[in-house]
Amino acid sequence: MEPDLTSMRHNLKAMRSAGAGAGAGRLNPGALKTARLACTLLGGGSAGSSAGAGAAGAIKDHHHHHNNNYRRKCVCAEGGQSSIHSIVSGRAGKALFPQVWNELRLNQQLCDGVIRCADGDSLKVHRAILSAVSPFFKALFTNSLSGGGGQEVCEVTLTECGAEALRPILDYAYTGQSGVTARTVERLLPLADRLGVVGVVQQCCSFLLAEMQPENCLGILRFARQYFCHDLEESGRRFVLHHFRKILHRSQELYDLTADELRRILADDELNVRGEEVVLEAVQRWVDRDAPARRQHLPELLACVRLGRMSLDFLNGAAQAYSSSKDDQATAEALERAREFLEANSGRDADLRHPLARPRVPFEILFAVGGWSAGSATNFVETYDCRADRWCLSSATDSHPRAYHGLAELDGLIYVVGGFDGVEHFNTVRSFNPVSREWREQACMYQARCFVSVCTLGGEIYALGGFDGRTRLNTAEVYNPQKNQWRLIPSMNRARSDASAATLNGKVYITGGFMGQEVLSSAEMFDPCVSQWTLISSMLSPRSGVSLVAHCGYLYALGGFNGQDRLSSGERFDGNIWQPIADMIHPRSNFAAVVLDDLIYVIGGFNGKQIVNYNSGTIIANTECLNIDKNEWTEVKQMNLNRSALSAVVLAGLPTAIEYSYLHILQREHCAEGQ
Repeated sequence: MEPDLTSMRHNLKAMRSAGAGAGAGRLNPGALKTARLACTLLGGGSAGSSAGAGAAGAIKDHHHHHNNNYRRKCVCAEGGQSSIHSIVSGRAGKALFPQVWNELRLNQQLCDGVIRCADGDSLKVHRAILSAVSPFFKALFTNSLSGGGGQEVCEVTLTECGAEALRPILDYAYTGQSGVTARTVERLLPLADRLGVVGVVQQCCSFLLAEMQPENCLGILRFARQYFCHDLEESGRRFVLHHFRKILHRSQELYDLTADELRRILADDELNVRGEEVVLEAVQRWVDRDAPARRQHLPELLACVRLGRMSLDFLNGAAQAYSSSKDDQATAEALERAREFLEANSGRDADLRHPLARPRVPFEILFAVGGWSAGSATNFVETYDCRADRWCLSSATDSHPRAYHGLAELDGLIYVVGGFDGVEHFNTVRSFNPVSREWREQACMYQARCFVSVCTLGGEIYALGGFDGRTRLNTAEVYNPQKNQWRLIPSMNRARSDASAATLNGKVYITGGFMGQEVLSSAEMFDPCVSQWTLISSMLSPRSGVSLVAHCGYLYALGGFNGQDRLSSGERFDGNIWQPIADMIHPRSNFAAVVLDDLIYVIGGFNGKQIVNYNSGTIIANTECLNIDKNEWTEVKQMNLNRSALSAVVLAGLPTAIEYSYLHILQREHCAEGQ
């Protein structure tokens, strides 16, 4: 007997309305019976499971009216796979059953069900296999949707689905793979969602996530929201916030957003923009695309722009553009208030507590760890917020103070390598998880190394040269985090302590340093493919306590000590020759250097104004950054603690970035004032 789909749709409406709010009607007996059955199905029960409690909630869950289903369809949700594919992954044989099942389907053997599609095609299936991956099909084949008392049905009709659209669903049921493509994903995900095939929904989400680009991310984000794919929505949201500047200049989907959708993006504290000029430009472009209809939304959109954080010249230009129209009086007044704020709060010391100057959370966080200060090693940790231009003290300090160490980031963890505490030269390695804020001991190096040069390549950490308390080292070793093991690699051509290393184009470079008798200008390169060190062109100046960074295809060697003076000079290597660049504002050696927000930052160090040893000397907290396009250094906010022999690293996309940002400090202060 073929079920009545009109009756089924009627019962589905009843299920959706059940428990939706006050005054909702009771389920009729047929719908209640279906609800009890679907409760078991949605909970991952086998085809023979009996109905469980909570039926109305389960059916409501299946039709997107409950937050459990909202998470159930996430790309990485636990328990999202069907019971039948849980069996496949067990000891019974990972590939045997899927292969046999698909062979039976392709050969139309032992089939006990037929699906008639809207285009007239009929597909022979095995009802148990389809029922295992789809609560919808189980309900159809047991005739429970039409109140048939659980009587089994061998033939069903799908009036809104053709055979071509349904085949990827069947492919998944029999093989675990739907074969989703760019051509099919937009119709496959809604169909899989309607049929309750969670695995196909997950595969569609994974496909869309892998294909996400600035040009299509807004459409994917909207698509994910429509079908309650939480993980895809969150990934899309973070992608949009991170790549907003590219979206502004490359995506036509931006102009299809509603005012509310655009407002939600622009108001987000995590929007990744170097300046609020980008945000105001986005508002102007969106409004200008359909000015008569969209101009009314200007006030609410401008309220999302941190007008007090843009340049006064840019704001004056924007205010002039809006001041000529009487229709934009409210907009002009808002811009005028911002102009008055900027005139009264210019410079780096502006009041960031003011709503107009509220800083956003930076996408990249700079961590400065350890160092030498006030005659001893420190375990001090500070983070730099480039959006607020503020240093933030962190309570996540290690119990082991150290200086002259190396720092590296791998897979979201910060590794502290080697170092010196004033007494002991370390071969130890510590790791810090900035999400859980936990410090852990890792495998020790073969040799103690302070003044060590550290970099990462291919998911591994390189520790090069250094000083073990007796000897300047030319040895090198590599750490594999998966194995938690170090291995020795060929030694360098020169012994080097107080050098610096960086990676570029799949190679490891090390420059300068001190060999015990002289300061070095030489540099060498390690090719991991042939496991060999090669001397390259020497720098223009000998440098120990130098910092080397790779940026935009070049190596930058900055500052250091030439045997007589601390240096403010720097030079750039293009693969063949070194060329001078603009001098830093402050001479320095034994400082930290990183690339942050496309700028090169130098942090702390010795400035050379006194004779320096472990227990004396001028230690600075000054920080400055280099814009390589302008070849110009700019001084930014200095650290809270004067430090040299520190190390720094940048982490991007931290889910807990706000905890290390200046906005977090402002929020804590606001809460304290409220109490």
